Amino acid sequence: MTATTDRVGFIGLGNMGGRMARCITGAGDALLGFDPREAAIGEAGASPAASAAAVVAASDVVLLSLPDSKVVEAVVYGDPAFLESVREGQVVVDLSTASPDSTRRIAADLAARGAHYLDAGISGGAAAAEVGTLTLMVGGDADALARVRPVLDRFSKEVFLCGGSGAGHTVKLLNNFLNAIALSATAEVMVAAKKADLDLATVLDVLNASSGVNFATINRFPKIIQGDYLKGGLTNTLMLKDVSLYLELLAGLGVTSLNAAGPVAAFGLARQLGYADEISNTVVDAIGDVSGGVHLHTPQQTEEPTA
Repeated sequence: MTATTDRVGFIGLGNMGGRMARCITGAGDALLGFDPREAAIGEAGASPAASAAAVVAASDVVLLSLPDSKVVEAVVYGDPAFLESVREGQVVVDLSTASPDSTRRIAADLAARGAHYLDAGISGGAAAAEVGTLTLMVGGDADALARVRPVLDRFSKEVFLCGGSGAGHTVKLLNNFLNAIALSATAEVMVAAKKADLDLATVLDVLNASSGVNFATINRFPKIIQGDYLKGGLTNTLMLKDVSLYLELLAGLGVTSLNAAGPVAAFGLARQLGYADEISNTVVDAIGDVSGGVHLHTPQQTEEPTA
């Protein structure tokens, strides 16, 4: 794997950012980090910076992993020192799920200072981030992407240049919508299978050998029916946010969405029933709750020892 001589900084070391950062530091690369939760910096193996602006001032390549465009904009524009620290030749890579319009605005402001802003949507979830096999969909300058590939290769397996600024985040929203459809629809089907008293492992085997196969049937539900919800990934709140961003995108493009009502209802239900900050796989429990209290996995009770 190619090494880099660039100084690398990372802003946002949460569930996904922390995992990506550990792939970098785990390979022996130095990393400067900032996160509001100071403990996250040490957990990622990074050296602490006093602020996001301090990361920019001391780094040649800056990675952002933040919840949404509002937070990205708060970081970029909230502290004047951030933009003041941006300089010619610098590359900032936004790994967040964000609005393409916001992305293009930030890219233009950084370009005015001679820097490149790449939007790099990620796919693969916490499991792929943990082992460095994420898929990246990138928008922006091809030469800037080539320069930062040694850094991105630390935590990704596939990197696609999708077009100009905003293209990466656009493809990310399209992908995440299909992910939301697959997860919420499969959750509904599995609750129905449970209520029909079917063997869930057999149902999944059938689906995965048939036309109903999807990412959720292959990668999520074989674990969920065993009680493993694959914690650490996108929450129900963030999944609903991604679907909302998708709808904003389609409205701007003049495309009618006929299929968004399902995931909006499903992840909205999960939020209302107390699963807001739980991994989005728990949407199956929310659907089960309103379907007669059905959960796919019932923990086995340990018998009390007899005297």
